[in-house]
Amino acid sequence: MEGEENKEKIPLKERKINDGQSSNASVNGDNAEDECQSSLFSKRYIISILALLGFCNVYALRVNLSVALVAMVTNSTVSNSEGKNDEKPAEFNWSTETQGVVLSSFFYGYIITQLPGGILALKFGGKNLFGLGILSTAVLTLLTPVAARASVGLLVTLRILIGLCEGVVFPANHAVWTKWAPPLERTKLTTISASGAHIGTVIAMPLSGVLAERLGWPSVFYVFGSAGVVWAFFWFLIVRNSPSEDPNLSEEERNYIQAALAKDVQKQEDLKIPWKNIFTSLPVLAIVVAHFSENWGFYTLLTELPSFLKNSLHFDLSKAGFVSALPYLVMAITIQASGQLADCVRRKRILTTTSVRKLFNSFAFFCQGACIIVAGYTTNWLVAVACLTFAVGGGGFAFSGFFVNHLDIAPPFAGILMGISNAVATLPGIISPLLTGVIVQHQYASEWRIVFYIAGMIYIFGAIVYCFLSSGEKQSWAEVEYSSLLDETDEDGQEEVIMER
Repeated sequence: MEGEENKEKIPLKERKINDGQSSNASVNGDNAEDECQSSLFSKRYIISILALLGFCNVYALRVNLSVALVAMVTNSTVSNSEGKNDEKPAEFNWSTETQGVVLSSFFYGYIITQLPGGILALKFGGKNLFGLGILSTAVLTLLTPVAARASVGLLVTLRILIGLCEGVVFPANHAVWTKWAPPLERTKLTTISASGAHIGTVIAMPLSGVLAERLGWPSVFYVFGSAGVVWAFFWFLIVRNSPSEDPNLSEEERNYIQAALAKDVQKQEDLKIPWKNIFTSLPVLAIVVAHFSENWGFYTLLTELPSFLKNSLHFDLSKAGFVSALPYLVMAITIQASGQLADCVRRKRILTTTSVRKLFNSFAFFCQGACIIVAGYTTNWLVAVACLTFAVGGGGFAFSGFFVNHLDIAPPFAGILMGISNAVATLPGIISPLLTGVIVQHQYASEWRIVFYIAGMIYIFGAIVYCFLSSGEKQSWAEVEYSSLLDETDEDGQEEVIMER
């Protein structure tokens, strides 16, 4: 295009041919990267950074209660007028059972909106749902102090609502990249944004403690809630649902993205969802099993291993400062590094997309499985912390495996597939702690080994299933008829579309 758009009518048949050529060139990497050099100033990368900040916010809003709750139920020491220290009673006298109900209530809302989130993102756009999900979570978080002081029941209800709002975020994020990520950049763009979840956790945990200690526990919710509202303002100001809707996007970048996604539908609001094909697809099953396996091991590593360190090895990870944040930091780095590496290998055609997904996922799962089993046999807290760090860090490679695979096999329905897999993957957060409570009765090393063996075997099982059943190729049931994109019909009844040249 030479500074202006020439639009002409082209028969549907010719359009299919043109689209097929454009798509093949893009997917195979033939000069695709020369059409629009990627940089941090490209709009799609600006969106990925904003999404990263969005995940930082949403995970901060998720985990801040676990830190604030300690201050809410713990007696504090204050200085009186005579310079002596007096003990100030805790504001809330909640039992450990009540605290557990408050903390777990989030997941009951979170699991419900995963699949509806994918459907809503398909209908209303990923950008809108992603922004509204985080904005509503932030607003509800601002109401947390009021709800807590009113009643436990109201706080639990509020946390369920927060879970409902946050449940749409991951499916909506995948829907965003359905429209914005060229095939050879899907991994790095998706992993850049997803790494924000772990960066947000690293930031939120210590900052929440400082805020609670110096400004009081309500400040934890006011600060992070306000940050979420501010983020949402910039998200809606800058981001559009697709390149075609963005008036500030350069013509070069717009043409590059649209050419790369020529075979992926840009108008998806009226698509018919192939539910039967989705639920009977082996590659979809592979993603679901892998997502479940990753979350089972991840929750075991980050909730049960710290308990094992404290009770069996007498090392309190929660009080170890940098050591407690290290696994999250390593994972944030490996998520982004693996995404860059995966797309580099695909772009240079060293490996196919299918091979890359299987290789990266297998490496992550076997690394995690081995480390968590070794941790069960150690009597040294340093070795156990090293296992935790290597396992969580190595798990970052799985994000270049199963996590982005939804966009490979069914781009138009990636948000829905993420909703399905993330709903199933939420179950370990509920089941794993309960199972551990049944197995570990006396804090014996043999009891903990059973817990870690179960997690390790689930990792290995997930790796095997994914290796045999997964695919990096677009599935036939995800091919959408181009008739859904028709803009008009000529007077002879021949279907035609508007196409840019």
